[in-house]
Amino acid sequence: MGLLTVTGTPLPDPNDLDEDGDDAVRRSAGIGESSRASRHWWDRNADEYQDEHGEFLGDDRFTWCPEGLDEADARLLGDVAGRSVLEIGAGAAQCSRWLAARGARPVALDISYRQLQHSRRIDLARGAAPVPVVQADAAVLPFADAAFDLACSAYGAVPFSADTSALMREVHRVLRPGGRWVFSVTHPIRWAFPDEPGVEGLTAVSSYFDRTPYVEEDEQGHASYVEHHRTIGDRVRELVTAGFRLVDLVEPEWPEGHEQDWGGWSPLRGRLIPGTAIFVAERG
Repeated sequence: MGLLTVTGTPLPDPNDLDEDGDDAVRRSAGIGESSRASRHWWDRNADEYQDEHGEFLGDDRFTWCPEGLDEADARLLGDVAGRSVLEIGAGAAQCSRWLAARGARPVALDISYRQLQHSRRIDLARGAAPVPVVQADAAVLPFADAAFDLACSAYGAVPFSADTSALMREVHRVLRPGGRWVFSVTHPIRWAFPDEPGVEGLTAVSSYFDRTPYVEEDEQGHASYVEHHRTIGDRVRELVTAGFRLVDLVEPEWPEGHEQDWGGWSPLRGRLIPGTAIFVAERG
């Protein structure tokens, strides 16, 4: 989704292969390796991602999660009119476009150049003023201190960063006092379950407390995709240590009438276990 830059939660079997034939393993992955893998993976897969999920995301929809919770209804950011907003892990900037239509001044940041090209493609097709975009790593934000009123991320950047403590500190740095930081991620409990939409995805097979990253690697052992797991407690501590105050933790329920699967998210699983966690915090 200018949102939902995610392929799913980790697979439990280290002998699995991903759809590209890369090995799926659980192993350590550092800051540089994780950042490179994310940049290259999203550059390679941005076209397919937008083709597959573009209809759900729309061109200017701000939805927080596969459950379909929209900011128009949730209002987790509050009144955005006249506010400067940094969207982190923006993809094709769908959320930023929604924000701009409501009087905000958004900047869409993503690590993938190809994703940001899709943002420009959408703007050109609409004949609208382009959303300002920046290519950068979310853990090293290229902005001055106190540059923004709000920051948001809908499944972008946070799960792919090896040092989310640093990422939280960076977001704190670029926000003004009292600024709100809202981000959605795969609900941490999902890491204990296989990433499958059917009944096979309902049995816990891994430890929720195992923080070993999920890595897809090529024949040379180089990471092509990396996701990092943190528990709910880890996320809260990262926020508090960075100087934020946790305002809310939203766990969207699967809505009636929503029958669309998204990877491991499905009506079957969504009605039994949470699939998304949305953290709402304010800068001290």
